[in-house]
Amino acid sequence: MGFILTLNESVKGKKLTCDYRVSEAIEKLMALLETLDHWIDETPPVDQPSRFGNKAFRTWYAKLDQEAENLVSTVIPSQLSAAVPEVAVYLKESVGNSTRIDYGTGHEAAFAAFLFCLCKIGVLQGDDQLAIVFKVFNRYLEVMRKLQKTYRMEPAGSQGVWGLDDFQFLPFIWGSAQLVDHSTLEPRHFVDERVVNENHKDYMFLECIQFITQVRLISFQ
Repeated sequence: MGFILTLNESVKGKKLTCDYRVSEAIEKLMALLETLDHWIDETPPVDQPSRFGNKAFRTWYAKLDQEAENLVSTVIPSQLSAAVPEVAVYLKESVGNSTRIDYGTGHEAAFAAFLFCLCKIGVLQGDDQLAIVFKVFNRYLEVMRKLQKTYRMEPAGSQGVWGLDDFQFLPFIWGSAQLVDHSTLEPRHFVDERVVNENHKDYMFLECIQFITQVRLISFQ
């Protein structure tokens, strides 16, 4: 909770497109996520009778399961290599369940734990905070949304009225912090399609709203 709230403070009132420091560790994490994205392209959905839970996800996940420690080793310096096996578990847990072919906020929490571990062992520093949210976590969201759409993943433990999104929770926390004391955007604008389309690249909260309207045939009106 302290980690999440610390990052929340760092992004208050700031746009996704603002200037921030991008360290070597951040660049390595971006390369890791790019690899996961590339594997989705290499593993197309298979033809199957059921609409949801495409079994090709298990093939994709098996590759991650096999390569997770190697991927994490590209981010963690050799002198800290003893941490790799444990940190890699959080990465594997952050992308969904290969048996149920589902994804939910618990998996998202595992990615937060993955980033937290990297901070605790000193791979990520205090001045990486903006990049952790705006660059790494935002890219993680993009990859997870691609997984959800490509493999038609079920929401894990969907709680219906408890959240706007079946899959994500953290971007609503950090995304709302971005909008604190905003001079023009107000809650009433979140249901305005024009406002969402014009501002989603700057604000994580509005990016979430846009994604929901794209994948679910609902109206907030």
